[in-house]
Amino acid sequence: MYLSTIDRPKSGGWKGVSANVVALGAVSLVTDVSSEMVTAVLPLYLVIGLQLSPAAYGVIDGVYTGATTLLRLVGGYLADRTTKRKAVAGLGYGLSAVAKLGLLAAGTSTALLGAVITADRAGKGLRTAPRDALITLSTPAGDLGRAFGVHRAMDGVGAFIGPLVALAVLAAAAESFDAVFVTSFCIAALGVVILVMFVRDHRSAVPAAPIRPSAVTGLLRDKGVRRLVLAASVLGLATIGDGFVYLLLQKREGLAIGWFPLLAVGTSLVYLLLAAPLGALADRVGRLPVVLGGYGALIAVYLLIFGPLGGWPLVVAVLVLYGVFYAATDGVLMALAGPQLPERLRTTGIALIQSGQALAYLGSSVLFGLAWQFWGPETATRLAAFGVALALAATAALLGRRP
Repeated sequence: MYLSTIDRPKSGGWKGVSANVVALGAVSLVTDVSSEMVTAVLPLYLVIGLQLSPAAYGVIDGVYTGATTLLRLVGGYLADRTTKRKAVAGLGYGLSAVAKLGLLAAGTSTALLGAVITADRAGKGLRTAPRDALITLSTPAGDLGRAFGVHRAMDGVGAFIGPLVALAVLAAAAESFDAVFVTSFCIAALGVVILVMFVRDHRSAVPAAPIRPSAVTGLLRDKGVRRLVLAASVLGLATIGDGFVYLLLQKREGLAIGWFPLLAVGTSLVYLLLAAPLGALADRVGRLPVVLGGYGALIAVYLLIFGPLGGWPLVVAVLVLYGVFYAATDGVLMALAGPQLPERLRTTGIALIQSGQALAYLGSSVLFGLAWQFWGPETATRLAAFGVALALAATAALLGRRP
């Protein structure tokens, strides 16, 4: 299995966290405010506003995520080949910012809305792997859990604030969604400015030979990398989208439409509070146990939705456990993978792992939507919990082996 070595960077305000990681966190925070302003109400709008069936929503939800797979790989390869990871990430952030203006023209057209959201997700696909690679290249291997935890906590702050900003703009602008879209674009543009001004690229001290496509395929010939990609794909196949979780909760409790955006706020609050502590814990006790524990929390979420609890205790329990799931898995999985990938192909390797998850997520969204429509939400959710349990066991077997 590949291993990388890295010099300890100059730390910023947190022990073991460089100023570059903090700058990347600031970019993600601002960008997530912009993104969550739009996406917080999207599932409700599609299913209730446009009357899409659960199966149709599952297809759209999955395709929007899975369609970015190729761009993740292209962005990862370009970033490694040119070693201009900051530039590739900046292109992704810029594309997502421009897509916000496209929402003004989309109106109620599902086709145009789909194209615009796909463009936004394409930007996310381009930027994610270069950004995460920059985090790993700006941090010593022993502090990666803490670094990703701090970054994801800052990202979570943006996800927490975004829906609240959207509600404030709607209240101030007489429920004008155009005002939300314009504000979202302005905030996204600010994120690009922060990236350009404060994030430092990571360039090798000694110029290396150009990376050929054959070197990329060589990554998958390594047993350790194959296990990482397979494990990420299995976990993605067992995970349903946030929109489904919130729609199920809203359906079970009959929550008023005005409360719907605040469900994502509750999850984000738990996420931002726990991401850094759980990242630091992963550095101490091992990253794989923390990831597996996070998926254990996800099983509890699926079982609780149609379990014995009801009312606000159910809502609080689901949102807390859902936030724990994200805090224990999102950044920690990348921290687990980073040291096992060669520095020259770090971005490509991360893109491979994230692409495996994205493709599997496409399948899970379609399958869950069909199961909901034909067997009902209760049966579909219990099947999802069983799927996560199987994926958890498979991941423990795959990543618990010695290379």
